[in-house]
Amino acid sequence: MTAFDTLIAHERRRQRRGLWRASGYAAIVAIASVMLLGLSGWFITAAAVAGLAGTIAAQGFNYMLPSAGIRLLAILRTAGRYGERLASHEAAFGALARIRPALFLGLARGPVEHALALTRGEATARIVQDVNVVEAEFVRLSAVPSMIAASASGMLLCALRGLRPAVALLLCLAGLLTLATVLARRLEAPGREVQRAGGALKDAFAGVADAAADLRCYGVEAQAMAAVEACSRRLAKAQRAQAGVGGCFEFIQAVMLGVAGIATLLLAAPAGAPIAALCALAAVMTIDGAGPVLRSLGQRSAMREATARLDDLLPGAVAEDDAVAIDAAPSIDLLGAHVPAGARVALIGASGTGKTTLVEQLLGLRAGKPGTAAIDGRDIAGIPLAVRRATFGWAPQDAALLAGTIRDNLALGDPLADDAAMWAALADVALGDVIAALLKGLDSWIGEHGVRLSGGERRRLALARAYLVRAPWLVLDEPTEGLDADTEHCVGERLCARLARTGQGLVMVSHRPSMVALCDRHIVVAPDPVVIVALPTDTVPQRRRSSRD
Repeated sequence: MTAFDTLIAHERRRQRRGLWRASGYAAIVAIASVMLLGLSGWFITAAAVAGLAGTIAAQGFNYMLPSAGIRLLAILRTAGRYGERLASHEAAFGALARIRPALFLGLARGPVEHALALTRGEATARIVQDVNVVEAEFVRLSAVPSMIAASASGMLLCALRGLRPAVALLLCLAGLLTLATVLARRLEAPGREVQRAGGALKDAFAGVADAAADLRCYGVEAQAMAAVEACSRRLAKAQRAQAGVGGCFEFIQAVMLGVAGIATLLLAAPAGAPIAALCALAAVMTIDGAGPVLRSLGQRSAMREATARLDDLLPGAVAEDDAVAIDAAPSIDLLGAHVPAGARVALIGASGTGKTTLVEQLLGLRAGKPGTAAIDGRDIAGIPLAVRRATFGWAPQDAALLAGTIRDNLALGDPLADDAAMWAALADVALGDVIAALLKGLDSWIGEHGVRLSGGERRRLALARAYLVRAPWLVLDEPTEGLDADTEHCVGERLCARLARTGQGLVMVSHRPSMVALCDRHIVVAPDPVVIVALPTDTVPQRRRSSRD
């Protein structure tokens, strides 16, 4: 059983009461529908026969009792259908309320290489489009109990004439399900292709939307939209093929419905027209009651593809530990160089040498080789992620901002931070005056990816968020990239003051000389790493080779 199958099974167990209620209501609907149509057929035919027999027969016919039964069955069917819809959707929505967060959490906690390989559009397609298929299947879980109830009531009514009409109905139903199962196996491709093509379209459109400004600048909107149109055509073709599959299922159901109706009508004819009408219409309604099961079979391939795609979001998620608190500031080791608590170290070197990769390995965002880094002498490979996250406050090179308010984004650093702490962090990144000038201050909306802020303001907001993390070490990746010299100088001065005030250590990746100068030791990240201990300005720095032993 896959991880997603396990998740679905767990949610079915959680929602079993709602699903049982939905199945019970569905059975009531099925029984009421079959009996309603059968009784209606008998009543109309019997009334017609009585009317043709003459006035005395017509007057002696009991109209009241059958009509009351018909009304009761109609009320039961309507109430049962309402209850079934309510119970099944309540169970489905209750399950989805946990399935979607579980998928997102599985993606977030899974191997970073897997998460990085999944584009935003594709991830959205899976969490929205594929989960919708699962939702529809969840709602249809009551289809089988409904079909069983319809079959039992239909055969019971047909058995009023004898065994032969009931057997004929059973054979028709079995033949319908057999044909539908064979057809579902042979027509797997269209349903799977719809899910894949839908994901490809969302992926293509998301890429075009993110690059809209660049596409307009270079005048290549037409080419980009051509790629989106190709994906749209692929989806439309797949949907037409899937619609054809659905038509095949409806066709075989219609054929078998007619066969069952005619067969039971002929077999029950010797018992008289009213009984024959009852058997025929009950058989028709019984075959009609198998419709939800047939639709489920028709969607089976789409369900399997959706399940496979969703299971891919759960590739052996990393187990999480409870949040921890760090009592004493630990020392760290990077590439064999020991860095004591409270020290400031700059990772320097040419672009592409692995500085950001080293930082991500330290934080647990990327798999690292043993001996790459350690915390208090303990290799990071053996340290739980919760401990690493409690040790470091991180401002990444390409910080992602929430589509929310300033407060929403700062709260990621510390959900318990009050306004004073947030304003202090904004002041430390030279952003306090900018935010104060906004109409709603901390509650100002910054839009998707923070588009209402400039690039430098977005970077400083991410830096302020890292400042709010209650951790003994700050890890900053190119914190002043894109800032002008005066703003960079201000941010650097206030960073020094903050470190002196909090006693935090600093690990910083930067190509900016003024920021590197804030650190008392440097590690040149290269094939042969070198540690440089910064000395007073009138002293030439001393170099020493780092040891990995």
